[in-house]
Formats: sequence, structure tokens, C-alpha cells
Amino acid sequence: MPQPTDICLHQRSKILEVSFDTGEVFRLPCELLRVYSPSAEVQGHAPSQRVLQVGKREVNITAIHPVGHYAVLLEFDDGHRTGIYAWTYLYELGTHQGDYWQRYLDELAAAGAER
Repeated sequence: MPQPTDICLHQRSKILEVSFDTGEVFRLPCELLRVYSPSAEVQGHAPSQRVLQVGKREVNITAIHPVGHYAVLLEFDDGHRTGIYAWTYLYELGTHQGDYWQRYLDELAAAGAER
């Protein structure tokens, strides 16, 4: 599994940049990270319990806390601070960012909701 070499928050552009030892660098929007938070509050305890997050277009990260050598906890300015983002999950979000983003937009459209 690729290991992170750097993590940098660009608050003005609301982008979390994560670099891996493979040379890959992912620029993950805070909105994407928030709506796909791995927390039980968002994901539930089963896929059918996942809660669609709406109104997160302007969300930003306010703090990043290391969790051992395997993850970070991200705090968001909307008060959400319970998701622990494992390096493997950040890598997954980065490599499939387009798919995750399209799924989010499709779910919003199906629910008649907006970002």
C-alpha cells in the first residue's frame, strides 16, 4: 500500500493535497472529503444507512490531527470532526476521485438537493 509523504491544506482553495511515495499527488476538495467522511455519522453502520450530505459546497477543514501512523482526523468548519481518514481511504478517494464526485452529484440530483 502506498504511504503518504506529505499532506498540505490549501485553505483558500479548500483543497487537501496528499502526496504518496509512488509519486502520486492528489488534490482532494474539502467538500468531497466531508461528504465521504468515513464516520458512522455519515456512512452509518451499513451501506443502506449512508446519509447524503447536502449544503457542503463551502465547507473547509480547520484542523488536521495525526492518528497513529495510519490516518488523520479532519475537523471541518461545519462542526464535523468524527471521521478518521486512513491513508488507504485517502488513496482510494484520490485514485477514484472522478467516480466519487459523479456519484455524489447523481445522489444529490436524485434527492432534489444541492451542494
